[in-house]
Amino acid sequence: MTGTPRPSGFSTRAIHAGQDPDPATGAVVPPLHLTTTYKQDGVGGLRGGYEYSRSANPTRTALQEALAALEEGATGLAFASGLAAEDTLLRTVCEPGSHVVLAGDAYGGTFRLLSKVAARWGVEHTPVDLYDLGAVRAAVRDTTRVLWCETPTNPLLNIADIAGLAEVAHAAGALLVVDNTFASPYLQRPLTLGADVVVHSTTKYLGGHSDVVGGALVVADRDLGEQLAFHQNAMGAVNGPFDAWLVLRGIKTLGVRMDRHNANAARVVDFLSSRPEVSAVLYPGLPDHPGHEVAARQMSGFGGMVSFRLAGGEEAALRFCERTELFTLAESLGGVESLVEHPHRMTHASAAGSPLEVPADLVRLSVGIEDAEDLIADLERALG
Repeated sequence: MTGTPRPSGFSTRAIHAGQDPDPATGAVVPPLHLTTTYKQDGVGGLRGGYEYSRSANPTRTALQEALAALEEGATGLAFASGLAAEDTLLRTVCEPGSHVVLAGDAYGGTFRLLSKVAARWGVEHTPVDLYDLGAVRAAVRDTTRVLWCETPTNPLLNIADIAGLAEVAHAAGALLVVDNTFASPYLQRPLTLGADVVVHSTTKYLGGHSDVVGGALVVADRDLGEQLAFHQNAMGAVNGPFDAWLVLRGIKTLGVRMDRHNANAARVVDFLSSRPEVSAVLYPGLPDHPGHEVAARQMSGFGGMVSFRLAGGEEAALRFCERTELFTLAESLGGVESLVEHPHRMTHASAAGSPLEVPADLVRLSVGIEDAEDLIADLERALG
């Protein structure tokens, strides 16, 4: 924030960081700057550094400052989508011959980007169980530039030890990148645990209302932030000012929304765990989850995402997805409304036949902020 002390409380930062009242009018909500270009006071005389909205836009600047404050980083950068952010990062820190160590259950879109796009310009990758630090060390090469981590993972909700991975990465001269989309900065701040870069699909919990697509990078090192900012402008995959404004609006209520997502997910997990039709519930808040202790140590809550497997196999999973009513059958996640999906055939279809293929009997829920009793009644009908 310009001219005022940096606030310390999370929700205070969410409402105020980068969002001082407009100096021209006193408006308490940052203005939406729908402009492509800016009048210069003489050749090269830029007002506030603004010349063209691909390079910088005041609404996007406000969002980027807020993102950096929430993740406790040096620099925040906003993009047109989460994959646009990931692509810009890879092209900044990798070159032909570079190697990436990837979670063996990473998001299908990240796997597709590495295996179908980055591989064509010479970047190699190795999927590995990131929850086994010995296996991670064994997978690292002299050419490894990035350890790419999700925690919790999509859709199996596995947990990785961020601090432990940071030690492995830094010993190898590599960067630890953490996709923090599922947890959101309200529940987990990887940079404070040793990560170098945080990735977000701001489409999800940060936006929170299923009405905007966007992505973000937040970095701990200011020099790396400058390199990424150069590539952000050079590659041009920025979000528009209205998209930035929508994410900024969503961020203001992130804390209260995540509290409700957490509470509702816990109720849903309790219900699913009692049902004979369900063979396994995957949720880091469960004491028997293999990553529970790590999650309890590095997260302040276990999130609103719940996955489970059905005893009846793939056909039972498909029937369940078709029977829910309040849980809308749709891709994406993190909105106020509850969603259900079949990852094997939907979000993770690109991983079919690969080491990252997900089980066909798996169902993924994005638990919204509706009344928990209504959500449980909907799940009960679908199981019945």
